[in-house]
Amino acid sequence: MAIKRRSQKRGAGFAALQRRAGGRAPRPATGRRQVTGVLEVTAKGFGFVAPTGQSALAGGKDIFIARSDLGGAVHGDTVAVRLLGTGRGRQEGVVCRVLQRAWTQVCGIFSASPAGGFIVPDNERLSQSFVVGRTDALAKNADGLAVLAEILDYGSESRQAQAKIVQILGDPLDAAVQERMALFAAGLATAFPKAVLAEVAALPELSECEPGREDLRHLPHVTIDGGDARDFDDAICVARAAEGGFMLYVSIADVSHYVRPGSALDREAYRRGTSVYLPGRVLPMLPERLSNDLCSLMPDVPRPAFTAILRFDAAGRRTGQRFTKSLIQSARRCTYAEIDRLLFQDGAPPAHAPAAILPMLELARSLARLLKAQRLTRGSLEFDAPEPEVELKGGRVVAIRRAARTGAHMLVEDCMLAANEAVAETLARARQPVLYRIHEAPDPEKLEIFADAARSLGLQLPPGAPDSGWVAQVLALSADLPQAYMISNLLLRSMLQARYSPENLGHFGLAADTYLHFTSPIRRYPDLIAHRVLQAWLQREQAAMAAADLAEAGLHLSRCERRAIELERDVLARMAVLCLHGREGESFGATISGFSSFGLYLDLEASGISGGVPMSLLPADYYLLDKRRHRLIGERHGRIFQLGDVVQARLETADITTRRLVFSLA
Repeated sequence: MAIKRRSQKRGAGFAALQRRAGGRAPRPATGRRQVTGVLEVTAKGFGFVAPTGQSALAGGKDIFIARSDLGGAVHGDTVAVRLLGTGRGRQEGVVCRVLQRAWTQVCGIFSASPAGGFIVPDNERLSQSFVVGRTDALAKNADGLAVLAEILDYGSESRQAQAKIVQILGDPLDAAVQERMALFAAGLATAFPKAVLAEVAALPELSECEPGREDLRHLPHVTIDGGDARDFDDAICVARAAEGGFMLYVSIADVSHYVRPGSALDREAYRRGTSVYLPGRVLPMLPERLSNDLCSLMPDVPRPAFTAILRFDAAGRRTGQRFTKSLIQSARRCTYAEIDRLLFQDGAPPAHAPAAILPMLELARSLARLLKAQRLTRGSLEFDAPEPEVELKGGRVVAIRRAARTGAHMLVEDCMLAANEAVAETLARARQPVLYRIHEAPDPEKLEIFADAARSLGLQLPPGAPDSGWVAQVLALSADLPQAYMISNLLLRSMLQARYSPENLGHFGLAADTYLHFTSPIRRYPDLIAHRVLQAWLQREQAAMAAADLAEAGLHLSRCERRAIELERDVLARMAVLCLHGREGESFGATISGFSSFGLYLDLEASGISGGVPMSLLPADYYLLDKRRHRLIGERHGRIFQLGDVVQARLETADITTRRLVFSLA
């Protein structure tokens, strides 16, 4: 593929290179079948309608909508779509009417003018600007600031969209303002309804062991979380079993004791679906009195739990399990950093080491290592994917770092995986309808693309079919290479996203035939469903949810998870721009992470912040894009840019409006 360097104004950036192309004339909707769904518009202007209701339950796939066929609908609208047939292997349609508008307000940055001004929506999926009249009371003090406005008119081809400013949010370079804008774009509410808070306020604390609950307060449970965590939803205890084996107690906050089906609290938790974790802030699925108090497994306080009691032999193979409602009392609140110092770092234990629980923690370390070895043997995948960590100070982003997973993280993870799998296998054998956590095998074509990229990085790929065992071998072979993070990241991109479904399709990434989520009901609604189903089965009661309700729940909760992930990524992109704003002209070490017709992409080495170098800012040449070998070749001067190359990148633009970071090569 040949790409000529374009003579664009320096610093124009990816935003200029990604302008939406003009569409064709709208096509008549000649088909008879009509589907209702929610419209998702991409940054490129076209969209997809995700069918809802009966259309979704019948297995309806997303419908492609060309930009010219949107019919005045915008991102998030509920629309009626008439099907057109298939094109390029996908179902296509045209919006015939808007059933419900998703947005009554718009958030963005206001630019003043003699006539009043206009608002450029912060949400890039809302393509039109909104005109603000000169009589708007707040407009005179809002130039250059982030605002919230009421939509007066969506406009049409012959009429401009109009809005009225109702609130000035503040300086768009303030991290808290950007977070509010991201929350608005995601459509997430932060406050809980009054009816929910009233229910929570009336809940009595359970501190005594009621009938039907097993008293496990004598066991030295510990919680292990981040230093700033406040919702402790899991605790572990490990003891020696006969013949050198292990007993693992995974005790999970008994959220189902407080959140009863059909209550206002339950409906709100289901609507939210998951907690969302942002820099310095959590949007909880449950109100704080539950998440940080009544359900939280705080030290030295009796708390109701649901405990998985798992028996393992000396090799880490599970030989038995049972489950019980319990009352526990955590012996200590540990942090990851503390456990790393105690168990995974060289040298003598620190002077303040918890001597009473240290032998138990050492047993937990031994068991976790065996559990991990068992998983890896069967083909479970271990990705090198450090989470970005944002440091805030006084409303400003001062740093972003890669926070690597440590031995303490993996100890907890292995115990939780074991409990999740044991519950899943038990309910599957009992034929109890539940929501499984499924992860389907990746598309073979995507794995081929990955294989080409891995070879271009110098990795000798193992022979055989690309199953989970093959992928695990690739990760193992690359673990000690300088490009390990790059290979792991490329492989992650080739994977399908895990989701929730009442149909057990297995979990490719874990190489598990049966898997579900059980261990985090404070922050994930699917875990609460698993608790209810397991409790109903233990008490020989009717299934907690009907099959049709489970199917709808799987779709809804998977959407909630995707929405949370998108919000977290959006906020991170905003924080990245704020972190580098004002540092134009500085150079950073970076690694080339990809190519497109627009230029090349790169990740900064220290922070993992991503940006791009458009063709207009590359050395002047006529470039050939070698997709198979993942490189860009200058035809005249022979300069080659290869995936994984380490370069010096000079920051040209940090644009908070588009959330784009544009670099040139130093």
